[in-house]
Amino acid sequence: MSTSSRKELPLPVSGQRSDLRGVMPPSEGWRPGWLLQAPHRLAFALAMVVLIGAGGWWLLVQWDRLTGQLGLRYAVSPTLTHGAVMGLGFIPLFFAGFLFTAGPKWLSVEAPSARQLMPTLLAQTAGWWLWLIGAHWHMGLALTGLALAGLGLLGMYLRYFRLLRQSRVPDRLHATVVAVAGLVGLLSLGGLLLALPAGRLDLGAALVRSGLWGFVVVTYVAVAHRMIPFFTSSAVPMVEVWRPFWVLWALLVMVLVEWLAVWAEWAGWPVGREWMLVRGLFELAAGSVILWLAFAWGLVQSLKIRLLAMLHLGFVWLGLSFVLAGVSQLLGLRTGIPLLGLGALHAMTMGFLGSLMLAMVTRVSCGHSGRTLVADNLVWALFWCLQLAVVLRIVAVLLPEPTAVTALSALLWVGVCAVWGARLLGWYGRPRVDGRPG
Repeated sequence: MSTSSRKELPLPVSGQRSDLRGVMPPSEGWRPGWLLQAPHRLAFALAMVVLIGAGGWWLLVQWDRLTGQLGLRYAVSPTLTHGAVMGLGFIPLFFAGFLFTAGPKWLSVEAPSARQLMPTLLAQTAGWWLWLIGAHWHMGLALTGLALAGLGLLGMYLRYFRLLRQSRVPDRLHATVVAVAGLVGLLSLGGLLLALPAGRLDLGAALVRSGLWGFVVVTYVAVAHRMIPFFTSSAVPMVEVWRPFWVLWALLVMVLVEWLAVWAEWAGWPVGREWMLVRGLFELAAGSVILWLAFAWGLVQSLKIRLLAMLHLGFVWLGLSFVLAGVSQLLGLRTGIPLLGLGALHAMTMGFLGSLMLAMVTRVSCGHSGRTLVADNLVWALFWCLQLAVVLRIVAVLLPEPTAVTALSALLWVGVCAVWGARLLGWYGRPRVDGRPG
């Protein structure tokens, strides 16, 4: 284990008690000033604001499609608006909470304060809200929001790049992968800002997918490779840390192929059933390897510990998304059109990204608020509601008229995010329950 890994906090092996049992909550009321006590407080709080807003907006879009009662008008394609904010909006704000909490420990450098990060985080938050408003009102406003969000993301990663440059620890691979992914995210967002005024919605959609795979998924994979084996070995007896670098490189190659496929499809090459066959077989093989890795990392052993199980089950969705993508290609050989494309995509976004977001943010929020690192009954119920939302969204792809089921999936997603977000926002604006600073 590297020097930086020894600083990571293990998961407890206690049972499934509520994270509030045995701890008296502070009497002080909620105050915005507490958000500035630690980077994760401010970053996660603002991420929740964008997450809940974006989910609520998409639910309204689905309701309007189902009933036609709202009469919504669009200055920007709602599908592109949705893809951009769900893929590149709130997730980088959650990244900020991790990058400037765990990142400095990985790199053995001094962490910036929440006040130092505030301009970049507020810019992203305001930018994505303007993006949603402008999508209905005027494209100019939407582009202004996108530019503001991009400037905020640039400032955030410039600060992270400086931390990486200052570090002298020998093991900086995971942190470097995260930095490279951040650069891909910046280029994708900048490209989208140029594509929309030119009316290139096809290029805009490719850039959103490019940012999703090359930025968000790469970051998730790097963090999963570093943290899931460590958490498992800390909480489960007889399970050792097993995370050789070749596993990380293999995962990154799988993601790279999907990233390249985005641009190959946009360019119109390669095409035809031969390409679908090759891609389908590759995705089936990649998904099988990821599912094997989930078991090798202790999936079965993790199921007795809720918070750990959430991490492992979330990782399983990555393998399932590749399998679904492969099946989609093979089933579409006759018609030349993949059958389950959006199903595979949402298995990855809602299933993999959403589940790990719920698990990791909950863990950090519990640990840094002085609470026990467990998933209580509420978090556990929310996790399974999220799983149901993912399954419904995949099933909707198979239906001749998917609008109602898609809307139900969106409703579950928004409900989970609203309840979860409201609870954690309450924590971020109050002092730690154990009286310690931070």
